Parts: sequence; structure tokens; C-alpha cells
Amino acid sequence: MHGEYKVPGGKLVVVDLDVADGRLKDVRVSGDFFLEPDDAIAGIDAALEGAPADTDTAGLRARIDAALPASAVLFGFTSESVAVAVRRALAQATDWRDYDWQLIHEPPQPPALHMALDEVITAEVAAGHRPPTLRVWQWDSPAVIIGSFQSLRNEVDPEGAARHGVTVVRRISGGGAMFAEPHSTITYSLSVPEALVSGLSFADSYAYLDDWVLGALGDMGIRAWYQPLNDIATEVGKVAGAAQKRMVGPDGGPGAVLHHVTMAYDIDADKMTEVLRIGREKLSDKGTRSAKKRVDPLRRQTGLPRETVIERMIDSFRGRYGLTTGKVTDEELARARELVRTKFASEEWTARVP
Repeated sequence: MHGEYKVPGGKLVVVDLDVADGRLKDVRVSGDFFLEPDDAIAGIDAALEGAPADTDTAGLRARIDAALPASAVLFGFTSESVAVAVRRALAQATDWRDYDWQLIHEPPQPPALHMALDEVITAEVAAGHRPPTLRVWQWDSPAVIIGSFQSLRNEVDPEGAARHGVTVVRRISGGGAMFAEPHSTITYSLSVPEALVSGLSFADSYAYLDDWVLGALGDMGIRAWYQPLNDIATEVGKVAGAAQKRMVGPDGGPGAVLHHVTMAYDIDADKMTEVLRIGREKLSDKGTRSAKKRVDPLRRQTGLPRETVIERMIDSFRGRYGLTTGKVTDEELARARELVRTKFASEEWTARVP
């Protein structure tokens, strides 16, 4: 069995192993990380040898920590990342490069249609009818996107939304409200087979699926990192927020994960605070007095046009994993439009949590 785990912002950890009589056998850990002393790698292998195959990540990490000398220095990885690689090997997880990725980057579309396309495309990936997909959105109008479980009245000021022509839609994933304007927001979705994140905790899957965009931002001179649970941050502030939805496959089999991210290229903070009801408790939890200070747009940090930032992100993904240009099929679009009519544009769905 073979498992790999790229530490977000760090190095690659690789584990090869077998299982005999329910225990790990012939464990070999490798990667492009740094480790001192040199012979500590043998200690890691020995610590994992014979471990019950159902040992969870915490248990595997504890075995490794107990075996490492106090003087050991792990750079670019941790004992937990080795444990994650073991669990991924046991789960027979796939890697990014195991797939033929498809790009969907089409003209601007209405907010409710974007919500529906996320559901339809991810369901198609879960059913094995389309390859893993990176979809880069273009908005045709400003919108507030609230999380699946948020209260509509608690999150949105209806007078402010009406005054600024902002459409309010509810997505299928959890998380917080996002404010999006066509020329100020960069939004993308990853629809991926569940096997890509097998062996990862829910929190680790966020970091794992965000890692490529950290590299893309780094290529543009921005040092960014994943900030649990679902933010991408820089030294001067948050630049993006992520959310996920898991979908089961046909007949309850392995499914797919929707991971979508909204990035602030620019932001009209005054308008945002007139449309969103951003509570004092949430702001105090973020350690700031003003919503305007919580987000630091990419426009200021890169000095690049929005379209150029998007192009460089796509090029970065393509350079890492390959990417073929595709499109929403006629059948997918028809299903999405029907979902807009029956669900995403309906008051029943939008106000399902009043």
C-alpha cells in the first residue's frame, strides 16, 4: 500500500507498507522533508511496525513521538503528517496527479445558477460521469451567499441588500456569509472524488484542498497560509474563506467533495457592512473591532488586474496537476436551471432558516 501527504506549506511525506494479520508490516517512510538525526527515520519506521491497522491518526502520532529522541528536529513535516500518510495508504487514497482535471471557466452567470451548478457538477463527479473539476466563477451581479445553516434575518439586512441591488442566495455548504461583487471577487469550486481526501480529517481536508492556491499566491509574491478551520490568511489579513459539502455516490457508495472558495480581490467595506449584519461577537472572536479590517484584498497585495490573478491561479494549477479546458454540458445546465427554479431561487430554500 502506498500513501502520500503533502503538508500544507511544507514537504511531501510518503509511506509504503503492507498489512498482515491486522497489523502494519514492512513500513517505509520517505519524502523530501528534513530530519535530524539521520537515523531517526529508522526509528519512525520501527515505531509504526506492528501497529494495529485500525490505529487512528492520534495513536500513530503518539507511537512516533515516543520513539523519536528528544533532540530530533523535523523540518517541513511532523509526526502527525506521517500518521496521516499512513492512514491515506490504508484508505487507498488517490493523489492529485491520478486524475485528468477539467477546467470550467465560462461567462458571467446569476448567483442562483452558480449555487445549482455546484450541486450538479459535484453530483456528476460523485457518479463518475465527469472528471474532477476546477470551476472558476464569473458573477453577473452582486450577491450575498449565506451558509446552509445560517439564519437569513441574522445575516442579511434586507433594506441594505435592496438598496444596493444585491441578490441573496443560500448555498448547500455550511460556513459563514460571503459578500461578492462581479469585479471584486474571485470564486472557484473544486469538485473532487472522495478518494482524494481519504484518510484526512475534515479539518485536514480543508488545508489539503487549499494547498495549491497557497502556491499560486506565493508565485505572485504573497506569503499565504491556511488558517483553521476555513480561511486563507496573509500577514496583513484574511484573503479568502472556504466551505465544503460531501455528497454520497450512487447506491450510497464513495462520493465526492465540493470545496469552494471566495477570495477578496477588492472590497467595498462600507457596502458590505450595510448589507451584512456582522455581529459584535464574531468580530471580537476575530480579534478586531471593525469588519473592514478583517479582509485585506488581493488587489492591494498583488498590484495585478483581477483577470491576471485568475489566469495565474489557473496556470499554477495546470502546472502542478494538468488541466484540460471543458464546459458545462447541456444536460448539466438544464439540470442546474431546473434546480434554480425549484430550489435556489425559491423563498422556501433561501429562508429555510428564517
